[in-house]
Amino acid sequence: MRAIDIGCNDGYRLHGHLFEPTVWGIPAMGVVVIAGATGVLSTYYHRYAAFLAEHGFAAITFDYRGIGASAPETLRGFEARWHDWGYKDIDALLRWARTNHPGLPLHLVGHSFGGFGVGLAGESRHLARILTVGAQHAHWRDYAPGHRTGFLRRWHVAMPFATLRHGYFPGRKRGWLEDLPRGVALDWARSRKDFTAVRRGPAGADMRRNLQELRAPILAVAATDDPFATPQAMRRALAYTPNARHLVVRISPRELNQQDLGHFALFHARFADTFWADTLTWLGDGANPWAMPREPAQSLPIQGPQ
Repeated sequence: MRAIDIGCNDGYRLHGHLFEPTVWGIPAMGVVVIAGATGVLSTYYHRYAAFLAEHGFAAITFDYRGIGASAPETLRGFEARWHDWGYKDIDALLRWARTNHPGLPLHLVGHSFGGFGVGLAGESRHLARILTVGAQHAHWRDYAPGHRTGFLRRWHVAMPFATLRHGYFPGRKRGWLEDLPRGVALDWARSRKDFTAVRRGPAGADMRRNLQELRAPILAVAATDDPFATPQAMRRALAYTPNARHLVVRISPRELNQQDLGHFALFHARFADTFWADTLTWLGDGANPWAMPREPAQSLPIQGPQ
């Protein structure tokens, strides 16, 4: 593992880590960029990145602008929007990975917003395969019914109120997640049904074109008890990339001998021999490791944003 510094097209510098393949004497199988969830440090994904490196992939983790190692000294007055993380940050990481690993297949593993934001990046047209885990953009109507009221109070009332009061969202102090830039927190709180409506003008047109031009196959995975990535939320997210072939897999906790999984557990190291090992099949061969009937496993039809 070594630290890397990546420049975005607008001049902002991002910080991350490169995990080199550790299979000696065998050429790297590809390079995988790991795009994390909102308010989650890239270190959360380091064990999975190391696992990928142990199995022949170069893996890259990074913090979005305003988060962790990519945050400024203070978030007060810092300008960053949710779409910047995809349109500028994920775009920069994919460009860096492609130019520094020429000739290798380029893949992305996206958790939560990371699995949705990749479509906003122009560089996504170079991807060979995409694996998303719990990917969606947090439209409030898509939350699981048993969590909807609590999530509305937390993410759509308390979070924007605290953000407007402090000039950023102090998530770390509340023990909810990392601190968030003002624009990111308010974008989440607004939670539009059509995410592309958040930006008009040339940049918005670019993002919409990038979504249309994404053609890499997507394997979209979520736990059946994920309160964010419900089937409706996953359908909504996938509808933004109508030209990408996709499969949807829902994994129940009992399939992994667990009582619950939720939105975060699949990146825990206890799943190295199960879920993590299965992801290698998709990243390495493009085969769906969960092709057998599951609860439920299905390919969902693509439509425009609902």
